[in-house]
Amino acid sequence: MEVEKMDENEWKYHGEGNQSLVVSHCQRCVVLRFLKSSPHQTKTSEEILHHLQNIVDFGKHVMKQFFGENYVHHGEIIQLPLDFVRQLCLKIQPERPECRCDKDMDTLSGFAMCLPNLTRPQSYRLAEHRPLLCIEIKPKCGFIPFSSHVSQEIKHKVCRYCMHQHLKVANGKWKRPSKYCPLDLFSGNKQRMHFALKSLLQEAQNNLKIFKNGELIYGCKDDQDCVSDWNELARHLKPFFFPSNGLVSGPHCTRTIVKELIQVITMTLLSSTDTCRAGDMKTVPVSQGRSYCEASAFNKELVRNGKHKLESSGLPRGCLLYKTLQAQMLDMLDIEGLYPLYSRVEQYLEEFPEERSTLQIDGPYNEAFYEKLLDLSPEDDGTVAFALTKVQQYRIAMTAKDCSIMIALSPCLQDECSEQRSVVLASKSRFTFSVSVLDLDLKPYESIPHQYKLDGEIVNYYLKNVQAKDDPVMSNLFKENEDCTLVLHKV
Repeated sequence: MEVEKMDENEWKYHGEGNQSLVVSHCQRCVVLRFLKSSPHQTKTSEEILHHLQNIVDFGKHVMKQFFGENYVHHGEIIQLPLDFVRQLCLKIQPERPECRCDKDMDTLSGFAMCLPNLTRPQSYRLAEHRPLLCIEIKPKCGFIPFSSHVSQEIKHKVCRYCMHQHLKVANGKWKRPSKYCPLDLFSGNKQRMHFALKSLLQEAQNNLKIFKNGELIYGCKDDQDCVSDWNELARHLKPFFFPSNGLVSGPHCTRTIVKELIQVITMTLLSSTDTCRAGDMKTVPVSQGRSYCEASAFNKELVRNGKHKLESSGLPRGCLLYKTLQAQMLDMLDIEGLYPLYSRVEQYLEEFPEERSTLQIDGPYNEAFYEKLLDLSPEDDGTVAFALTKVQQYRIAMTAKDCSIMIALSPCLQDECSEQRSVVLASKSRFTFSVSVLDLDLKPYESIPHQYKLDGEIVNYYLKNVQAKDDPVMSNLFKENEDCTLVLHKV
């Protein structure tokens, strides 16, 4: 791809995270990812190249082993003419959210990652006129901690996501808590999965986005700017799901189209299109952990109806949700059990700082790094080697807990579909599709103290402000105490 021969006007702002900014080409199926930096923390060209190489190597040698060849697209590093990069930066600057402008796009090194545009199906070439639909889901952590190191019993009953929602609302990040619970999505039970996806559509936050022909039509552009009009969404989706029927508008039309969308997403998430080396690595039997979250709105509805057992169908072993869950479950100790091991590594590095590179904390993320992750021994022998293995496994787990799943769909006719293409059927249409995973940068080693502190804040806020109000036993106890209060008057 001769990027230098393309006019910068053919590229558009695609989005950004804390460390990088992405632009996509209007016609070609590629995106460019540039690193960002604060004005007072400018990196050298060599440092930027090394950082980008670490990202590519981690995807290629580590995460691809967990998720599979077809699901992970690690990209390649390219060097661009500096004048092209500067002109591109000027073009996209007005489109960036104000909250992201505290960091600048790297315009000095010329290095960038070139990646496929995952808003398009990846398995084959599409005709230029073919309409495209893409759903991006950030599923978050799909299991309840099973570690004996957990100090608060509530963590064995309520998932991290559901607890964190209340703290985020209190801090003003979101206006109201979502009814979405990751354990419902990861259950493999279609009824629970449908409820989870409907909840995401009702309160997308930054966990769901929908793109049409590469343009965001539903979800949050940033923390404050959310598009959540179901009727408008149905208008966009009707040509995909009901290209020639009598549905025109109205609540019934909207509900029908949303139901079709949820059904298609569920089927693609349960599909299996790849194998991988670590896909069969069962870190812990799921049966050892609780398969439902007590705070889940789906679970609460069951309890209200007199049912106390949730059916969990289980995920097909080859689907991306199953592989994501297995990578997440490398967090076998919970942050409470992991933090003392992190402190052990830190103490060792204080004594022997030159060992940091030998321990591969900052890379290289190669085959040797991956092989060390496969040691699942729970027995702590008191060594730095054991502590480091658990720390690295935790970093992989945190990466998997924060990844995004991209489902790209394109309508196809019956005679166009072949055995080489993945196809999903809706009531009145059929789609070729691909499922990919992105946002797979390894979580920083230095973020572990922050995660430990945040975990305490989430749990303490939930216990103090939510559980005491919701727990009927506690509520009755408070009521009984109130009824039996003896008031003494002065005489």
